[in-house]
Amino acid sequence: MLIMSKYLNTEFLKENMMGPNAVKLLEELLQGLQFNPNMRVLDLGCGKGLTSIYLAEKFNVNVFAMDLWISASENFQRFQKIGMDHKIIPIHADALCPPFADEYFDAVISVDSYHYFGRDAQYLDAHLAPLVKKGGMIALAFPGLKKELDTLPVEMALSWTAEDIETMHSCPWWQKLLQQSKMLEIISITEMNCFEECWNDWLSCENQYAILDRPAMDAGAGKYMNFISVICKRI
Repeated sequence: MLIMSKYLNTEFLKENMMGPNAVKLLEELLQGLQFNPNMRVLDLGCGKGLTSIYLAEKFNVNVFAMDLWISASENFQRFQKIGMDHKIIPIHADALCPPFADEYFDAVISVDSYHYFGRDAQYLDAHLAPLVKKGGMIALAFPGLKKELDTLPVEMALSWTAEDIETMHSCPWWQKLLQQSKMLEIISITEMNCFEECWNDWLSCENQYAILDRPAMDAGAGKYMNFISVICKRI
């Protein structure tokens, strides 16, 4: 899988990653999906904006890059530096209180963040689905488990606590949760193929959190884990 981008070179990606390679996750998530130029797309939990840059560059859409942990000013400076600030609007806001009008977006994308705030069965219909136009798309990619765990495996405990991974669940767990929405049709919930590649990119960074993740992954913790893709349509 290749990232064909003017801006997202290896050095830039490694400097701005906040976890396993979000751009490669996004590439796989969006395979077969269509975007029209100048559509309004919400990149929910965009981190340092790597996925926002990819969306704006590849599809020529207008991206609202929203994150709680990274300030709008920091992301604006990053987008401005590479000449993408005319296509990407940085927003500092909480996913539990998104500051947008109903049916404002043609699509919502969320990569490596939905599992933090979307585990409440009411979240979709209360906060997210209303923002999307009828017929619009919500596409999610986030870390998960191949099956639910009763206890923390010793390999995972080398880097993480049970609290650290309480956000991670299996495809059936997410299916049961998300199908409770009355505003969305679930198109697919599947395990993704890019797990090893995305993790290898992250573990090769000198980011302090990547370094802390290495003991567990080197010991084989990945055998319990996956990435999950969710595609939904607003009804």
